[in-house]
Amino acid sequence: MHGPPIGSRIDALLEMLWRANGTELLLTAGMPPQMRVHGDLRPIPGQGPLTTSATEAVVAEVLLPEQAAVWKTAHEYDFTFGWRSTARVRGIAFSQRGTTALALRIIPRTVPTMAELGLPPVMTQFARSREGLVLVTGRPGSGKSATLAAMINQINIERACHVITVEDPIEFMHEHQRSAVNQREIGSDTASFSDALRAALRESPDVLLVGELRDLDSIRLALTIAETGTLVFATLQAKDTAESVARVIDVFPAEERAQIRVQLSAALNGVVSQCLVPRIGGGLVAAYEVLLAVPAVRDVIKEGDPARLRECVAGGAHAGMMTFEMSLSELVRAGEVAYENAVARSLYPQDLHLEDTAERPLSLDGATR
Repeated sequence: MHGPPIGSRIDALLEMLWRANGTELLLTAGMPPQMRVHGDLRPIPGQGPLTTSATEAVVAEVLLPEQAAVWKTAHEYDFTFGWRSTARVRGIAFSQRGTTALALRIIPRTVPTMAELGLPPVMTQFARSREGLVLVTGRPGSGKSATLAAMINQINIERACHVITVEDPIEFMHEHQRSAVNQREIGSDTASFSDALRAALRESPDVLLVGELRDLDSIRLALTIAETGTLVFATLQAKDTAESVARVIDVFPAEERAQIRVQLSAALNGVVSQCLVPRIGGGLVAAYEVLLAVPAVRDVIKEGDPARLRECVAGGAHAGMMTFEMSLSELVRAGEVAYENAVARSLYPQDLHLEDTAERPLSLDGATR
């Protein structure tokens, strides 16, 4: 569902965000408007603290009347709207301590390509698969939506097939190319992820994108659809590939987990976890962890010991797998990421290997360590 024509106040703030190469705008009563630039939240220059009435006025600018009615009852509401011809904006209005707050994330209208994002080469293999489940995971704000959009775009360019996406809300808009791409939004096109996935069983998709696996029903249905000969992409909030697999299994009742491990081991193509790291010189760059469902990985999943999956990833570089530490180490060696930032993003900093670089890593102030 699209919002109304936006007012001058929010338009001016989005203009400042865009010019600063920022990604998010936070409006909350009692402090100046905040923008996130290169991962850091900072006040917008020249703006004073917002009043409660000011934040309420901005929400009124960006919601349609029927959306506003839902918002007033639920006290939180997800939405999207177009901004000029430049970008789309994903937002959530929410209440806090009896006042109104608003978080907005800017989404370029142009769908990124896999090359532009610098995705690992194995992602092309996933995009060209004909069936199975691919999980793209990470913490909120790690770039999962852009990664999935790039993969759907690649399929759209290369294959004549039926693609269905189920999103809350729709972020990147896909034009029909070789593929027919039907995008369904929770709330306006379907009531829930579970309803949309049940319907997808009858809609004959070749490729299905699930914006987020949120509950047992959606996970169960995604697995079933992947087993029926459909390529399923889905996101999950998890810190790495091993936790991603564990979260899928652990959502089921204990008495079902043995069967689910068998089902997941058969349906899974792979898991890609990602995080964003500050880039030297400004901006953010993604680090990746890649798990491929090779026979050894399938066996570990069936045996029910997700912790051993890290060993599989660490030993599977020849097959295209990588740990976050491998990816972060390469970014440090390439001069894209400071050593300290790599350590900060790593769960296993002792596994960062920098032997291939002739110089000691630089600290944030440029001094050698």
